[in-house]
Amino acid sequence: MFYVNSRAIIERYGNEATEIVIQKRTKTDSSFQFELPGGRIEPFESLIQALVREVKEETGLNVYEIEGTETRIDTTGINPEFEVECLRPFAAYQTIKGPIDSVGYYFRCKASGDLLEAGDETIDIQWIDVKKLNKLFMENPLDFSDVDRAGIKYYLNQQGF
Repeated sequence: MFYVNSRAIIERYGNEATEIVIQKRTKTDSSFQFELPGGRIEPFESLIQALVREVKEETGLNVYEIEGTETRIDTTGINPEFEVECLRPFAAYQTIKGPIDSVGYYFRCKASGDLLEAGDETIDIQWIDVKKLNKLFMENPLDFSDVDRAGIKYYLNQQGF
């Protein structure tokens, strides 16, 4: 099986700190590790549609700004039987070893609303200061999901950690 995922790095700025949303997955095949919101896209669902849907289902938040959408182009109107869109994500990943073969795209975004206590197969949904996230990650990277470990590391590197 091969999967394509759309994943969110939801940021907010306040109290002189940058925070992002992390959560824990409650699926039977997960080990309740920290992860970023997101998941598999459905057939012919755009990456952005999947991102907005997954964030809402898992966190309760409403995405209102997504970095990279300003670069979006599509082929709508050229051939009504075959349309393609292209845009710039924040980062992309591909599993290169492991039990699940997947690729995914991370989008930096902003969202409004209140976090759910528990979402669609998620718990412990929280805003975390990026400095605290870096400390947690450095102390025990295995507390983070296999899929998001590289994405979080990439994000922290871009933040200067």
